This record gives sequence, C-alpha cells and structure tokens, in this order.
Amino acid sequence: MRRIKIIMLVLLGNALLALGMVGFAIPANLIVGGVTGLSLIGYHLTGINYQYFIYILNIVLFALGFTYMGKKFAAGTLLSTIAYPAFISLFECIPALKHISNDILLCSIYAGIFVGLGLGIVVREGYSTGGMDIPPIILAKKFHLNISQLINGFDIIILLLQVWFTSFEGILYGIVTVLITNYTMEKVLILGEKNYEVFIVTDYYDEIVEAIYKNIERGVTYVEITTGYLKKHQKAVMCVVNRRELRKINELALSIDHEAFLITKDCHSVNGRGFTLEDVNL
Repeated sequence: MRRIKIIMLVLLGNALLALGMVGFAIPANLIVGGVTGLSLIGYHLTGINYQYFIYILNIVLFALGFTYMGKKFAAGTLLSTIAYPAFISLFECIPALKHISNDILLCSIYAGIFVGLGLGIVVREGYSTGGMDIPPIILAKKFHLNISQLINGFDIIILLLQVWFTSFEGILYGIVTVLITNYTMEKVLILGEKNYEVFIVTDYYDEIVEAIYKNIERGVTYVEITTGYLKKHQKAVMCVVNRRELRKINELALSIDHEAFLITKDCHSVNGRGFTLEDVNL
C-alpha cells in the first residue's frame, strides 16, 4: 500500500506539473526552466512540436542518469520520465486547457502554483522529476559541488536562452512564475511537518519533565546552562511538540512554575522517536 501511495503521488505531481505548463505557461508564452524550457527553444528554432523534444530529452537524460548514477537512481526517476511527457501529450489534446485565461498575470501566477505543487509533491516523496535534475546531480557527485546552485545555474541558462523568443514583458512575467514556483515548492515540502521546539528555563526542571512524561508523553532533553544575571549553573528543558501539544506544554510548565522562562520556535523535518519512528511508552 505504501508503494501504491508513492506511485499515485508521483503521478499526481507530474500531472500538476504538466497542467501548469500546458494550461498556463505555454499559452501565455512564459519563459520556463528545465526540459520544457529547452524543448520550447527547440520548437522556436526548428518548428517541431515541443512534445517530441520533451520525449527525446527525457530519454537521453534518463540514459545519462542510468549510466553515471546506477540502477537505483534510474528506478527512482523512470516513472516521472514516462509520466510527465505522457501528461503533456494528454493535456495538449484538450482544447479547453489552452484557453483557461488570456490574462498573462493570472497565467504566470497559476503556472507557478501548479508547477510548484507538482515539483513539491514528487520531491517530497524522495523522487526526482527527471529531466534537467539529472545533470546537476551527476556534476555535484563527480566534482563535489553544491547541487542547489547547479540546478539554479542550469535553469538561469535555459531562461536566458529563451529571451530571444519572448518580449521583455514576457521575461518579467516569467520571473514571477519562477519565484512563485520556488515559494510553492518550499511550502509543499514542509507541509504537515511543522513542529515546535520549546525551551524551558526553570528551577523546577525535574518536576516539569515528569509532568511532560505523564501528561504529554513526549521525550525531553536536559541542557546544561548558566544564567546570565545570577551566573547560576542549572539545567534547562528542551522538548519538541506538535501544534496540538504546544498550548498544553506551555500551560503545564507555567502551572508548576509561574516564573518559568519559555522560548518557542518553529522547526521542520523532525526525525526520531515519536515523529518518524514508532513511539514508545515513557
């Protein structure tokens, strides 16, 4: 069931990505990155339908990834390599999708939203969307370079190459699309993973820890601290809780020590017992 869920999510992500391109970016002549951007360049230079370029480039890049990164990497990108061009071809056959909006601003906004959602869903499941993700991954592994900078570098080059085929206004709207894509993708990657780190400075740290174990069933960490004003050496309590438990731990700490000093901050991608590992009875 887990494997089926991942496959469905990867297909959904590629469908949203293709919808953003066919329904908004391409009809509005927006500049885009990745394989689609290169395919549009090929279309403008040769007049050949950009769908064919997407198929060819995805196959070539997939073979490149298989050669340099091995079977495991290839297996993780194969589904996207097939699904994305297939969805592009499917949506191109639906005329209504090519005329969703004639407003270029709306197209740039919604193209960014759909593309960001699609990329975020696929990457969140630990898979690659294939295409132009592959060369940066290979270069990063071979030369020990920063992969995010390489991906951005490739996209910037592809965007600049499209300047010759669009207006200056189209370039500005294309930048809006890229910014919204990045923002949406980041939000999808951390969706549902928001937790809170609570740091409690109190003289009653043992009592608060016992109360957390009993009432909230969360693990805690003692931190050795020295207070600034009194130069007092003591322990503080650090605990990570979810949104529902945040108010409860604050009320619990203050009920034991109404002078407790509490610091709360957002945290994401928490790994360990009680979050990504099975919980245990404390």
